[in-house]
Amino acid sequence: MKDKILYSLPARLLINNIKRNHILLLIWFILFSVVTGHLASFLGVPYLFLDPEYLQKVNFLSFLLIGIALSGFSIAFHITSYITVGHYYTFLAHHRKPFVTFSINNSLIPLAFLLTYMVQIISYQSANEFASPANIVADLAGLLTGYILMIVLVYTYFVLTNKDIFKLLSARVDKQLKVSVPATRAKAMEKFKESDKSQAVKYFINARLTFEKVKFVAFHKHEITRVFDQNHLNLVVIELLVFVLLLVTGIFREYDVFQIPAAASALLLFTIIIMFAGAFSYWFGSWAPTLLISLLIILNLFLKQGHFTIKHKALGLNYLTNPAPYNLQAINYCNSDSILQADFNQTLQILQNWRAKFDTKKPKMLLVCASGGGQRAALWTANVLQQLDSQTHGAFFKHTQLITGASGGIIGAAYFREIKWQQQLRKTNPYSPQILANISKDNLNPIIFSLLVNDLFIRYQTFTYQGKKYLKDRGYSFEQQLNKNTEGLLDKPLISYQKPEFESNIPMLIISPTIINDGRKLFISPQHVSYMNANRTSDKTTFKKLAEGIDFRHMFRNQLADSLRFLSALRMNASFPYITPNISLPGEPPLEIMDAGITDNFGIADALRFLFAYRKWVAQNTSGVVLVSIRDSKKQIEIETRSHQSIIEKLVTPIQTVYDNYANLQSVANDRNIAYAKAWFANQLDVITFEYTPTYNPKTQQPNQVKRASLNWRLTGKEKQSVLKSINSKTNQEALHQLINLLQ
Repeated sequence: MKDKILYSLPARLLINNIKRNHILLLIWFILFSVVTGHLASFLGVPYLFLDPEYLQKVNFLSFLLIGIALSGFSIAFHITSYITVGHYYTFLAHHRKPFVTFSINNSLIPLAFLLTYMVQIISYQSANEFASPANIVADLAGLLTGYILMIVLVYTYFVLTNKDIFKLLSARVDKQLKVSVPATRAKAMEKFKESDKSQAVKYFINARLTFEKVKFVAFHKHEITRVFDQNHLNLVVIELLVFVLLLVTGIFREYDVFQIPAAASALLLFTIIIMFAGAFSYWFGSWAPTLLISLLIILNLFLKQGHFTIKHKALGLNYLTNPAPYNLQAINYCNSDSILQADFNQTLQILQNWRAKFDTKKPKMLLVCASGGGQRAALWTANVLQQLDSQTHGAFFKHTQLITGASGGIIGAAYFREIKWQQQLRKTNPYSPQILANISKDNLNPIIFSLLVNDLFIRYQTFTYQGKKYLKDRGYSFEQQLNKNTEGLLDKPLISYQKPEFESNIPMLIISPTIINDGRKLFISPQHVSYMNANRTSDKTTFKKLAEGIDFRHMFRNQLADSLRFLSALRMNASFPYITPNISLPGEPPLEIMDAGITDNFGIADALRFLFAYRKWVAQNTSGVVLVSIRDSKKQIEIETRSHQSIIEKLVTPIQTVYDNYANLQSVANDRNIAYAKAWFANQLDVITFEYTPTYNPKTQQPNQVKRASLNWRLTGKEKQSVLKSINSKTNQEALHQLINLLQ
């Protein structure tokens, strides 16, 4: 029994894969790490595999597609392994179906992954999506059906082609092969020179799945060469089919039926990679690593020269006209005293319109600050705003003058603001559960699908928006999916909000993404808000300029800034690295825009800047200001103990610590600024904070061991429940009652 294991073909193939097929093993390692939640879990990537969506549903059909893609990837793994190491096992030559036999013995890793994947699906679906046993069985049935279906189709093709080959064992056809495929045949013969060093194999698993002793049979090497010729051809045929499939899904991705689960797209991409790696290794042998590095260097040189570079654009802007100059002179012009004074007076009128909504008693002014944090922040912000407005019978929204924030928080706030505006126009219900259901719908699958299928291969698809042509990329997919999730309510130009804001029917909302070029903020608002970049002097006629940021509408007035799609503005504010691409604005040089969270993830700095600009008017015309901070994280975090670190941990800890504590550093800075504000603001300034606390159990009033929702654009059922229930925590309820008392 020991010999059957140690000297079996499955054991030797596993060893050979470890020694030679490092790229293949790396991809398997990535897949294992993803489905077990050890890789990219904070981005929600495992959910793409454990809860795949197709046609907005997770069911038998979605898992069927995953099963087909996973089976295809496994078969590609067998093909690549067969071509790279199959020549070491010459005893397979006399078998009628050598590749089938090889695949059976090479299935340790694919089967281990399939079992691990199924276990993780069961665990995830039951714990996070609260799926019933019947639904889980249906999901697994879909996965296995797709897996087996693909195996039957592909191996039927292999059996038929291999039969054709064994009919070609004649001198006449041998001569034809020598003429038609001399290069392939010569390469295969080179491989078989190595087969003299055949691996020590005594047993293999046959088609009946039983151990069989190896029988060595005399053979002619040119006959084996033809077998390898055909299997090399099979690799090319299947790789072309997979590539064509990716192209087709990318070209027709506007049709929902072609939007396969993102995990299936990833598996198709991995299939192309390993088959390309196998062919590359087969043809170039030991030169393969050197040639690959050379190709990467050449590609890098082309990219540095501007070739293959694609700019991601903001919809609505005109990129064909002369770009806006972005230099100190242009910035100073946009912040000239005349412009600053005009903008200041315009917003002063908005404040007066806001004050006119109340009686003679001075009202409280609310400044809402919503933190970033992807889908969890969007849902948490919308949930808090809905609860606060409901509990105060609409007084909360009436008292709110300004909304600031970053990423998902500002998206959730913008959506709820639009719902409240629709309430005034159409008498809709702003407290409907459907609002929270909409804002929490998946937006990650179309982004990843577009990244894998479109952005890597089909990068020249275009569409028309407001008469201007733009590129279809994953940023476009993000906007389209967000538009669909929010029922098209946010699909309008920026300027469409100017009148309702000016008349104070809805609060002002300032979007402030970061300009990567120099770290300034880009203040995007339907109003002109250049005063956010200056301090008014004591004589009230001049301004002291700051380097805080620039007003978007002033800077890009000649590039149709007013026509900017509001969804594009929200996307600029939520540009997460690698997921949603950085938008490039039509400036000279081009302005690269990134997430607002880089400068302030909580929006407090912008709210205080606004308050400082109008501190005298606000102090005289209100009974005080309430800064409502909606955070998707706890403000007071536990201090982590780091002991017995590995070498790698010691190397990455300094950088990791800065990254992990970045939000905490911003919180400290904001607390300092709030303390200063209480000194210069001549009225009452209260700060009320609502925190998403995932460990809260409202029944027992005790902590639960529930993980914080991941930072991505996809939430599990369990995470949604965690976000929604967090409003019932003791601290959040106390904050709610405090706010109600202040408004009364």
